[in-house]
Amino acid sequence: METVEKIKQQIAENPILIYMKGSPKLPSCGFSAQAAQALMSCGEQFAFVDILQNPDIRAELPKYADWPTFPQLWVEGELVGGCDIILEMYQQGELQPLVKEAAERAKDAEQGE
Repeated sequence: METVEKIKQQIAENPILIYMKGSPKLPSCGFSAQAAQALMSCGEQFAFVDILQNPDIRAELPKYADWPTFPQLWVEGELVGGCDIILEMYQQGELQPLVKEAAERAKDAEQGE
């Protein structure tokens, strides 16, 4: 599968997805750590892709997303942004409802409602 196809599939299959360096429990950079922490404090499950383990995605995603840096948060197929945007949204109380509603819609879809 081509890298861009893999990226599209990951974004389509995961309502809440963060591309980051490392994992939420073991982040490999401060920006990824802060972004994952904000996301975890929203209390919903989310998927992640460690771009350090996926150099192909690390190379292609910035071009696909038209966003040069990591982490990148994607919610329901839309790029939300990077670390600064994630933290700002979290501090202003905008990230929590966005994540919660996406998680609820995903659960409803799974149950076929």
